[in-house]
Amino acid sequence: MSIKTKSLLLILLILVVDQVFKIWIKTTMVIGEEKHILGDWFILHFIENNGMAFGMEMGGKAGKLILSLFRILASIGIGWYVFHLIKNNAHPGFILAVSAIFAGAVGNIIDSAFYGMIFSESFYEPAVAFPPEGGYSSFLHGRVVDMLYFPVVDTTWPEWSPIRPGRSLVFFRPVFNLADSAVTIGVFLIIIFQKRFLKDLN
Repeated sequence: MSIKTKSLLLILLILVVDQVFKIWIKTTMVIGEEKHILGDWFILHFIENNGMAFGMEMGGKAGKLILSLFRILASIGIGWYVFHLIKNNAHPGFILAVSAIFAGAVGNIIDSAFYGMIFSESFYEPAVAFPPEGGYSSFLHGRVVDMLYFPVVDTTWPEWSPIRPGRSLVFFRPVFNLADSAVTIGVFLIIIFQKRFLKDLN
């Protein structure tokens, strides 16, 4: 199997699994609902965010639009770079890592671009696809679905701590999705194996 085929299959796999999981969450849960998978260590916690990975945001509709447009332009650039790497016979691991980053970026763009037009709100009951009254928002103003929550450490800072004494300490606090995971894994693989990946790159 050629690296081009592997790259395409990886991108399609990430996109399909990410979207199927998000649609399942959105149509079976309400915002704030939780399902405990592994006790209190792995929880499906349904939230939506207007912004970047791991729940970070840019304010207002203008910020949301700017972020959505930036995501689209960045994804086009990453997609072109994947094509460039394949054409120039880059290290297969590097190609697949960048492909995962591309797929993750596109996965969240789909939410932002289309979910607002496709789904009803999820605040009081699970969302309905293509409701008669229309979706909850317009093109490029949809919210990204997040659900993966791993509060492996849930305790408090000691009173003697110079940082947040007596305050809540949760690790890992952010709620994220499979698309975020693909981006993060791709970036970490590039950092860890950069010497091997970039050795013969022109």
